Amino acid sequence: MAKNINNILLIGPMGSGKTSVAKLLANNLDKKFLDTDEEVMKKTGVDIAYIFDMEGEEGFRKRECLALKECLNDNNTVLSTGGGIVLYKENRDLLQDRGTVVYLQTSIRSQVERTASTNNRPLLQNKDPEETLKKLMLTRGPLYKEIAEITIMTDNKSLQEMSEEIQRAINEH
Repeated sequence: MAKNINNILLIGPMGSGKTSVAKLLANNLDKKFLDTDEEVMKKTGVDIAYIFDMEGEEGFRKRECLALKECLNDNNTVLSTGGGIVLYKENRDLLQDRGTVVYLQTSIRSQVERTASTNNRPLLQNKDPEETLKKLMLTRGPLYKEIAEITIMTDNKSLQEMSEEIQRAINEH
């Protein structure tokens, strides 16, 4: 499959702003917005936490992989992905083949602040979300870096600033 540079594919940890930035970016660039988590929920009719409860993380990851494949059938799309989508090599290969991969890099401190008010993140439903985020980054951080063509640091930036920075980086790419 030929690389489609019209697609902008956002990866990064939970709390990095992928969904919010993707919506703004899609609107600014007149592209379609898609989100792998939203696609999984549309297909199943239940939220991500319920899928984790019923099928575990592995069950969710299989559904996420199918959603990714469907999302990448489209062109001219800004896609927000789940934080763990990079765990499967098949997903990493698909992302690299189907668009420009943008890594929204975020400090653990910012992730903790941004995710503190939500309870819809199954992997953070424990006594020490900060420790969980650190462990996740040890595994996922190198995978984000491996496939990213562009890396944007999100700390202390507004959604508009992140969107503009991504657009500039893509134009220079």
